[in-house]
Amino acid sequence: MMQGARTAQRAHAAHWGQAANALMPMNLVFDDAGTIVHVGPTLQKLRPHIDMVGTHIHDLFAIRDNGRGDEGSVFPLDTKLYLTLKSSPATVLKGIAIKIPGADVYLLNLSFGMSIVEAVRTHGLSDADFAHTDMVIEMLYLVEAKSAVLEEIKQLNARLQGAKSHAEEQAQTDALTGLKNRRAMDHVVARLLGGRVPFSLMHLDLDYFKRVNDTHGHAAGDAVLERVADILREETRDDDMVARVGGDEFVLVFSRMVDSARLLRTAHRIIARLEEPIDHNGLRCAISGSIGITTSALSQCGTPQAMIHDADLALYAAKHAGRATAIVFDPARHAHNAPSVRTDEA
Repeated sequence: MMQGARTAQRAHAAHWGQAANALMPMNLVFDDAGTIVHVGPTLQKLRPHIDMVGTHIHDLFAIRDNGRGDEGSVFPLDTKLYLTLKSSPATVLKGIAIKIPGADVYLLNLSFGMSIVEAVRTHGLSDADFAHTDMVIEMLYLVEAKSAVLEEIKQLNARLQGAKSHAEEQAQTDALTGLKNRRAMDHVVARLLGGRVPFSLMHLDLDYFKRVNDTHGHAAGDAVLERVADILREETRDDDMVARVGGDEFVLVFSRMVDSARLLRTAHRIIARLEEPIDHNGLRCAISGSIGITTSALSQCGTPQAMIHDADLALYAAKHAGRATAIVFDPARHAHNAPSVRTDEA
């Protein structure tokens, strides 16, 4: 007899629960002993691997009320409740429980309260998990719209940052050779001087380049410049810098390399490679190079302009020594010389 009454009670509870699912999908129905007899679909989604039906409600939740509940009930009724799921993640819920008229069962309606956004993210919920009249739906739409806007802003910022970086790179790059330009060279020299990093600077001017342009045309001249750029890249290290600072002028900056003998060996190797004829559509383009060298240790003023001037003086001396050579700046010999107007000779 008692078993039949219990079965009828559970059937009645399930009927109430099914009716409540559409309006309050986070409902829970329990009997007068505190045993859960029905769980709403959204509440079950919070613990998909736990069969809540048949579990005692106090085994599932830690419960705190406002002190005004029905003291005669196994569960506080008709009062605001704060419940925390005992298993991880310990989601915090708000709720209220009432007794269903004419039955020894109780209906508990739950919500996430202010933790709705975190709960939706944690449990993978969507608008389908809430009643259509629930204001949570409006909040989810707003959260989704905000997330979409923030993602679009994030992508826009990334594109703008990429465009800015590209523009900055372009502003410091020689379009023909892909080497750095004078602006980039000035920046690097100033940074090394400011950081008191020892370094050297070579100023290379191509010999007989004007003859290539005049004889074979500017396309051949461009091909020669591109080949020169390749040679200079191959003869420098990753930490060094090569810049094209004029039509046929280049500056090489060697970080932490100030030994004159080593610099001269490098310069002579570059000159030797430049003197190898460069083929352009079957035309043999012959050039050479003159190089002036200075180091941060030789610079008396310690400014980018002063170092470039010192390298120019050494380059001027190399030109007048017969070209195709390299000279290290000597303050005693070169400081009072002034470069005359360049001639690109025969």
